[in-house]
Amino acid sequence: MAVLGLGIDVVDIERFGVSLERTPHLRDRLFTPEEATRPLASLAARFAAKEALAKALGAPGGLAWHDAEIVSEETGRPRFELRGTVAARAAELGAASVHVSLSHDAGISSAVVVLED
Repeated sequence: MAVLGLGIDVVDIERFGVSLERTPHLRDRLFTPEEATRPLASLAARFAAKEALAKALGAPGGLAWHDAEIVSEETGRPRFELRGTVAARAAELGAASVHVSLSHDAGISSAVVVLED
């Protein structure tokens, strides 16, 4: 397997929370209904993951936020469910696997995404 893309992003949790409060529709625009129920630190980590995924995909325009959803496996491990615009771009690159790691500590949420063929 070869690495096709790599992305990383960090988000200041407090600042992200202020943005969500200041712009009420932002939560609905960025997150699926299931994601939107998560606590703030988790939302910030999911936003970081979506940004990291966009970077790993080459940051093309036209990607829809809801087309990349972070879901949790029974073990708690996060994984992406890709659809629509994001799935199409991943397929265009030949990405068969998308790996994601989320973290939040000391007021910062972070995510790393790796695409493999």
